[in-house]
Amino acid sequence: MTFEYKKKIYGYECDIYGHLNNANYQFVYEAARGEMLEELGLPLSKLLEENIHIYVRKITLEYMKGIPFGSEIVVKSRIEKLNRVRSFWVQEIWSLSGVLMNRATLEGVFARNGKPFRIPYDMEDLLRNKCIESE
Repeated sequence: MTFEYKKKIYGYECDIYGHLNNANYQFVYEAARGEMLEELGLPLSKLLEENIHIYVRKITLEYMKGIPFGSEIVVKSRIEKLNRVRSFWVQEIWSLSGVLMNRATLEGVFARNGKPFRIPYDMEDLLRNKCIESE
């Protein structure tokens, strides 16, 4: 299943050329992942209560088109692959007119006390059943 997060790009997020600054793409993607987890019933506050963190191990950004100041975008997020320790995400930023602007691929590691951690089976099942169309 793909989750959608809508956002408008503001001036303070842009570079001197009037486009979303390359460093701010990660903030946009982070917000979209947080909203997705909240929609799933796993808000970051709940994960923190259980001392479960999701660390970004690796992220790759592929820039297709600049995102100008004032643009409204849709971030589409999905988990493509998952086990109890790692998750592999694909996130894309689309214009409202349907143009793919950017793609991120990300590997996340579940951690507790700074070390890799196997999430409970029920959490894995929830993520697998709600997020992954097919493996």
